[in-house]
Amino acid sequence: MRLLKNNTARVSLVLFLSTLLTACGFHLRGEYNVPEDIKEISVTSFDPYGKITRLVKEQLRLSKIEIVNPEPDIPNLHITGESISDRTLSLYQNTRAAEKELTYIVNYRVTVPELGSKGFSAQITRSYLDNPLSALAKSEERSLIEDEMRNFSAQQMMRQMARLKTDIEQYETQQKAIESDATASPQS
Repeated sequence: MRLLKNNTARVSLVLFLSTLLTACGFHLRGEYNVPEDIKEISVTSFDPYGKITRLVKEQLRLSKIEIVNPEPDIPNLHITGESISDRTLSLYQNTRAAEKELTYIVNYRVTVPELGSKGFSAQITRSYLDNPLSALAKSEERSLIEDEMRNFSAQQMMRQMARLKTDIEQYETQQKAIESDATASPQS
């Protein structure tokens, strides 16, 4: 009997907590809702065969968005540039860099027909130890860190594109208001 009460209490608690989380709009990480109005998009880039372009296209495919050729009536994601910079955080006694910080920035613009264009920037920062005695291993580590930063920035781009939903909804609300005003006013 006691086991039944504990299980009932646990189930009730789980149901209560899941209801609270659902009511507040909570989504698990990894759920990037690109606006439903965007079923297809064209991707243009300063480097069409670069790593960041491939990663962004992969993220779009994971979001079930078809990638098509650029046309005037299709939304476009244009990657305008990327940069990687580093700075020294700490030094060894012989004045060589001991710890470095890498900053990866990708700039892009999303253009939605009849809505306009909006520019974004995704920035990722990582630090790593730079041991001069293992230079080959450190160059490989840096390369892996840069690839990881590109991957995270592609995911960040999808999260930022989710903001477009509110812009599109505002535009559609304005269009409906304009149409209703046009039909409500008598034509002479």
